[in-house]
Amino acid sequence: MDLFDPTFVSSLMHKKYCLVVTDDYSRFTWVFFLTTKYETSEILKNYIKEIENLVDKKVKIIRSNNGIEFKNKVMDDFCREKGIRREYSVARTPQQNGVAKRRNRTLIEVDRTILADSKLPTTF
Repeated sequence: MDLFDPTFVSSLMHKKYCLVVTDDYSRFTWVFFLTTKYETSEILKNYIKEIENLVDKKVKIIRSNNGIEFKNKVMDDFCREKGIRREYSVARTPQQNGVAKRRNRTLIEVDRTILADSKLPTTF
């Protein structure tokens, strides 16, 4: 995947949201670009199935904020079926999700650096 490929750039232009998944143990991070927040449940379900198959380990806990994209019937049923516990952060307590906040800040800084070096128009 070439970050400066015009077709890749144009496909991202329609994506408004970013889902960032970070592994607690390794701090490895996956980024998914979404058109709507409603895609979150399906992407998380597919990601969990794929990662459990790939590393032959079970996802035990999902930590997230209280957004409706994480608290819905689809995710409730999926997590109950897989035996996954869910933990939600309390609103306005950045201490509870410091890892996520730092990771997001790092991703934004990297994104800005790549955009500045690409010499693309400032509209990007």
